[in-house]
Amino acid sequence: MELPASFVDYTRSLLGEEEYEKLAVALQQEPPVSIRFNNEKWKVQDEGLSAVHSPFDRVPWSSEGVYLDERLTFTFDPLFHAGCFYVQEASSMFVEQALRQYIKEPAIMLDLCAAPGGKSTHARSVLPEGSLLVANEVIRNRSQVLAENLAKWGHPDVVVTNNDPADFSALPSFFDVILTDVPCSGEGMFRKDPVAIEEWTPENVEICWQRQRRIIADIWPCLKPGGILIYSTCTFNTKEDEENVRWIQQEFGAELLPLEVREEWNITGNLLKDESTGTVHLEGIPVYHFFPHKTKGEGFFLAVLRKPCIETDDNETKKAWETINSQKSVISKSTIARAAKKKGKHAGKGVPSVAKELMDVAQSWVRDIGNYSLLTDAETVYAFPNARLEELEALRQNLKVIQSGVSVGEVKGRDLVPAHALALCPVLLRDGAFVVEDISYEQAIAYLRKEAIVLPAAVARGFVLLTYRGVPLGFVKNIGNRANNLYPQEWRIRSGYLPEELRIL
Repeated sequence: MELPASFVDYTRSLLGEEEYEKLAVALQQEPPVSIRFNNEKWKVQDEGLSAVHSPFDRVPWSSEGVYLDERLTFTFDPLFHAGCFYVQEASSMFVEQALRQYIKEPAIMLDLCAAPGGKSTHARSVLPEGSLLVANEVIRNRSQVLAENLAKWGHPDVVVTNNDPADFSALPSFFDVILTDVPCSGEGMFRKDPVAIEEWTPENVEICWQRQRRIIADIWPCLKPGGILIYSTCTFNTKEDEENVRWIQQEFGAELLPLEVREEWNITGNLLKDESTGTVHLEGIPVYHFFPHKTKGEGFFLAVLRKPCIETDDNETKKAWETINSQKSVISKSTIARAAKKKGKHAGKGVPSVAKELMDVAQSWVRDIGNYSLLTDAETVYAFPNARLEELEALRQNLKVIQSGVSVGEVKGRDLVPAHALALCPVLLRDGAFVVEDISYEQAIAYLRKEAIVLPAAVARGFVLLTYRGVPLGFVKNIGNRANNLYPQEWRIRSGYLPEELRIL
C-alpha cells in the first residue's frame, strides 16, 4: 500500500520516527478479524465456546467480542443471518467501556451516526435493562441497512430514525447518552479500505473536523444536563480527535471523563502538543487512541464528556423540559393505534384499523404481553415497551421514524402473517406460539435464498418457525406439498453458488 505523502509527513511528526515506522509496517499487514456474539441468542461463557469449531482469543475490552483466526464465509453462515453474532472491528468495541463505566441506570441513548449498526447493536446489548436506544442514520439507504441489522439483533426497545443531526433540535434535553461516531477522514481504516487511502487529502481532513463540530453543535442541546457524550472517530490526526475534544470542552463547558483501562491493552493517550512548549503531555488528559501496531485492531479514537449540570431554576433548562413535556400526550394502546398517520399523498387519512381478532392473534404470539403495547402502522402490528411509549410519541412527532420496537405481524387479507423480526427476537417470541422445525444447513441456505422448502409430512400445516442448530431462523407457511418461504425478499442471499471451502461457526 502506498500512503499519501502528506499523511506520512504529518503522522511521522505526530508519533515520532520510531513509532511511525512501526505503524507503517502494521498498515501493510492483514487486518485481524473479529466478531461480537449476541448473548441473548448464543451465550459466550467458556463452556459455550465448545459449540464452535476452534477456540477464540477474546477482545479484552469487550465482554462478548472475540478474534477469529481467519475470515469466515459469513454470507453463507445461517447463524450470522439469525443475529447470533455481528462482524465488528475490535477497536470500536471499546465503546462498551464508556457505557459500562458511566451508565448504571436505564437511559435514553442516541447513536447519531449509526449505520451499519455495529455500535448500535453493541450498545443495545450492554445498556441497562429498561433503556431505550434511538439509532439514527442520515442517508436513506444506509438507514435501511441499520434497521435490518437491529432487527436481526432482536431487541424490542429500539427506534430507528432517518434524520439530519439538526432535526433533533426539536428534542432539547431528551437524551441521557449520545454516541457521535462522526464521519471522518478514515485514516484508521487504511488497511481495510483502499478507497479511504484514495480519498484522503489534507483538504478532506479540514472538511471533516469542521463538519464534526457542526454535528456536535447541532446535537449538544439534545443532551440532558449531566448527560454523557461519547465522541469517536476512526482516524489518527489530532485535528479530528484531540482538537475537537478540546473545542467541545471550551465551547460547551464539557467535563472530560476518564475510563479505567488496563496497561496490557496498549491504548495510547493524548497526542496533542502543548502550544507553548511543543511537548506532549500524556498524563491527565483522558482520551484513547488505538493504533494497529500497538493494539489488535484498526485505528480508533474515543473520548467521554459530561454536559454540565445546570441548576433546576435555570430558565433555559425549564424551557427545555416544558417543551418536552408539552410533546408528551397521555398515551394508551388505542390512542397510538388511531393516531398513526400516513405521509405524502395519504397525509391526513387515518391508518386502517386491524381487526380485533387479528390483534388477539398477535397477542398470543408475544411473551409477557403485559409489558408491551401492540401498535399499528398501516397494516403492520408491532410491539413496543409500555415504559417508553411517551418517548416514542415524542420521537414520532418530531422525527422520521422508520422502525420502532419489533414487527409482530402483517395483515394479508384475513390473516395475520408473522413478521420475520418476531422470529429473531427471543425476548418477545412466546415459547410454543408456533410449531418448530429444525432444518439442515442445506435447507437453511435454501431458505435464506428465499427458495421453497419441503418439510416432513408429519409437520403440521400453517405457520412454522424454522430453526437451525436450535436458533430461530424465520417463518414459513406449510401448505403440505411445500412450504411458502416468508423470508424478507430484500434480505435474501443473492449468490446462487456455495464456496468450494465453507468456513462457518
